[in-house]
Amino acid sequence: MRMSSQSRSGDVPSVTHQAKLAFLERPSAYPPGEDRVERMETHMSWVFLTDHFAYKLKKPVRSRAVDLRSLEARRLNATRELALNRRLAGDIYLDVVPLTVSPSGRLGLGGPGTPVDWLVRMHRLPRSCLLDESIRRGTVRNADVRRFTRALAAFYRRSRPVPITPQAYRARFRHSIASNRQSLLDPGAGLAPRTVERVTARQLAFLDHAPELFDRRVRARRIVEGHGDLRPEHVCMLPERPVFIDCLEFDRTLRLLDPADELAYLALECARHGAPDVGRIVLNTYKAAAPDDPPRALLAFYRSFRACIRAKLAVWHLSDRTVNNHGKWKHRAARYLAFAVADGERLV
Repeated sequence: MRMSSQSRSGDVPSVTHQAKLAFLERPSAYPPGEDRVERMETHMSWVFLTDHFAYKLKKPVRSRAVDLRSLEARRLNATRELALNRRLAGDIYLDVVPLTVSPSGRLGLGGPGTPVDWLVRMHRLPRSCLLDESIRRGTVRNADVRRFTRALAAFYRRSRPVPITPQAYRARFRHSIASNRQSLLDPGAGLAPRTVERVTARQLAFLDHAPELFDRRVRARRIVEGHGDLRPEHVCMLPERPVFIDCLEFDRTLRLLDPADELAYLALECARHGAPDVGRIVLNTYKAAAPDDPPRALLAFYRSFRACIRAKLAVWHLSDRTVNNHGKWKHRAARYLAFAVADGERLV
């Protein structure tokens, strides 16, 4: 595929993002043996699924969390994503591949030429092995849930504890709760203000009235660098070993957490997919494998807090000019808020 327009310097032809996407949708862009390409879009990326591999291309956008408008920023992000995901997915993540353009304007994937973008390449995983798909089909086996949870517990045990003070740990929650409250009170979100105020007030009161529950986690050296976005769609129960993909790569602070927090989040997402029993098996298996026994009230706080974060992210989609289905995101925000309220009622 050739591009005719030139950059200002005249040295490298300019390539529009539309041209990049059109090129990457062609089977001929990839090595021999790839006959089909399926394009998927997420909030921050385009993913191209070939017969054997998945290629992720970051969008040149700036969000509240990350600025990916420059080529160098996208290269660094891809390199970071590769390294971080290898912690829990190993050789499923293969390399970072340049999308190049020749002096004559021909695009290529991984070949000679000047890089105009970067893609993370990984083995394509069977959809049937993903936890969300297994939940949807009703094929989840308790033995598989226990197996992947034991793998996570082993990962947390190997992880180096993060140096943080109890005060700083609690302050992070206080700051995030305030941010959640502000976003959820946006009139455009359509959420009941009294409900938002009630659940965030309960979370803050819990921080004030039970600080020792958080402080014990810090003093027990439980805070580690985890996955950061552990949802059912990121859990793959391969027959040979479980793997965990798509960790949160752009902000290390958001990956510094209590494993009980991360697994409470996964349990919340399993419940949202209609499988609360899977979440219960995860938490019970972790307690035995860690070994660790986080208080029930703390787990309820973590779930309520995470539900508010997910509701906030849904609200943020409403301000994205590229998002058309506002009803979907309003419904999702309301559902997460309902989960947050249910767990918030347990904060006594």
